[in-house]
Amino acid sequence: MPSVGTYVRRAIVAAYLFFLVVWPVSLVVVTTFDGGLGNLQAALSDPEVTFALQLTVYVAAWAVAINTVFGVGVSLLLVRYDFPGRGVLSALIDLPLSVSPVVVGLALLLAYGSTNGLLGPELDRAGLQIAFAPPGIIMATAFVSLPLVVRELVPVLQEIGTEQEQAARSLGAGPLQTFRRITLPSIKWALIYGVVLSLARSLGEFGAVKVISGNIAQQTQTATLVVEEKYQDFEQGSAYATSFLLALIAVAALVVVTILRPRDDHDGD
Repeated sequence: MPSVGTYVRRAIVAAYLFFLVVWPVSLVVVTTFDGGLGNLQAALSDPEVTFALQLTVYVAAWAVAINTVFGVGVSLLLVRYDFPGRGVLSALIDLPLSVSPVVVGLALLLAYGSTNGLLGPELDRAGLQIAFAPPGIIMATAFVSLPLVVRELVPVLQEIGTEQEQAARSLGAGPLQTFRRITLPSIKWALIYGVVLSLARSLGEFGAVKVISGNIAQQTQTATLVVEEKYQDFEQGSAYATSFLLALIAVAALVVVTILRPRDDHDGD
């Protein structure tokens, strides 16, 4: 039977999560539907909001795709191979977690800006614009969500070991066949969860995107940027409704994965 101290600790944790997460987010939902569906309908009929939502989904899809491919490759490299600089690479993967997103946006602007960027002018002459365009937004979003897939996969790859992969290769399976039939099924749920976390992070990115995008309405303005603009312009109903839609997508993805994931699966443990 749990002791009194255990109940107290549980109550403290529950209260902490309630006041930090559950209550503030629930207030966004309540405010969105205050008076009915008016706020939601107004947001969805606003061209700025609809464009921002479409751009956000487009950017998030590209960022997640990039980080999925990169995340799987880097995870295999870190776990399956021993090479000089492996510790440095592992530390660099975590860099986006410790650097402010605003710094990320500024760094990308200095590298790819059309006017003062080191590579920007050359890229512009080649017909490729990075800063103040969707490619720059995708790069910023991919940067900030970079570690999420890797940090889900690395512990699972370490746990499953290499015995099955070595057995498959000894039977004549090639690297691609071994990955598809042995490695991928073993890391499936960790990969899916990492992808969902990367999607949620991509949908909510603000600081890096604001710097590199230029925040141009109906051109480079994502959903998080339109939330700020609507709130500052006293169109708070649209701001809350857009925030609700962003949160809904992220939470729905997490809930679906949690429901579908087998109860006896411990890939992420």
